[in-house]
Amino acid sequence: MTDAILVLTTLPTADGAAEVAKAVVEEKLAACANILPALRSIYRWEGKVQDENEVLVLLKTRQAQYERLEARILELHPYDVPEILAIPIEGGHRTYLDWVASETA
Repeated sequence: MTDAILVLTTLPTADGAAEVAKAVVEEKLAACANILPALRSIYRWEGKVQDENEVLVLLKTRQAQYERLEARILELHPYDVPEILAIPIEGGHRTYLDWVASETA
């Protein structure tokens, strides 16, 4: 078992995604960020169906850092209600998970 989690968030631009990713990694709130471009999101917002291009950011961290990470994403994020999801990591390469833990201590 591990206390590692995967946190997902979407942003409207690659530059905005890189800004958030760099900030949270520099602040040791996440050990690593992966930025996946060319995401198309279709969702309902304020009564209308939206169809937008977005960028997905995957952040690896520990459960103990989640609240601070979420607060920082909210500070940096341009959306009124950003997507921020935390997914527990059930297992993985122990050396990698140890690295995530050490980088977010």
